[in-house]
Amino acid sequence: MAKIVIVSGNPTKTSRLDIILGVVEKQLKDANVEIEWIRVRDLPAEDLLHAKFDSEPIIRANALIEQADGVVIATPVYKASYTGVLKAYLDLLPQKGLEGKLVLPLAIGGTIAHLLALDYALKPLLTALGVRHILAGAFVQDTQVKKNEDGTGELDAEAARRVQESTEQFIQELNWHVTKKQSNQQEQVVK
Repeated sequence: MAKIVIVSGNPTKTSRLDIILGVVEKQLKDANVEIEWIRVRDLPAEDLLHAKFDSEPIIRANALIEQADGVVIATPVYKASYTGVLKAYLDLLPQKGLEGKLVLPLAIGGTIAHLLALDYALKPLLTALGVRHILAGAFVQDTQVKKNEDGTGELDAEAARRVQESTEQFIQELNWHVTKKQSNQQEQVVK
């Protein structure tokens, strides 16, 4: 079974990003993918701000990523980039902490002008962390997510289609990645 970690760079308890991640989580569960979560907002702020690499919560979060086959990294876009809290956490990953991982980036922003934040802000950072296979991902505008007062919500049809297609590609690539990894491990045992 494939293992993935969803890293939410959302600094607030409830947002439209959570609705998008709910769609992704359901699709991953339906595909029998094992899911762990890192909600960066729940990590100790002092550990993030003071770059405490030896913090137990940071060590546990990094261990989840180390054990994962793939990572979904999701963020709201503020001022044409990912959130500061996400950057603070990613700075605490080892230099090649995402090496060998398949990564699906997701973002939500107030305007289509923020679309390029995935390509020009997030992807270079992920590459610096060792990622060699970053999927195209999906960007959703705030207006494409209806949020209800009870915290539930839904994506409009076009945004839902794009998020589901990105997640489906992630699942297909993840299955191929896991099969190849298992094959390589079997070859090592035979040698």
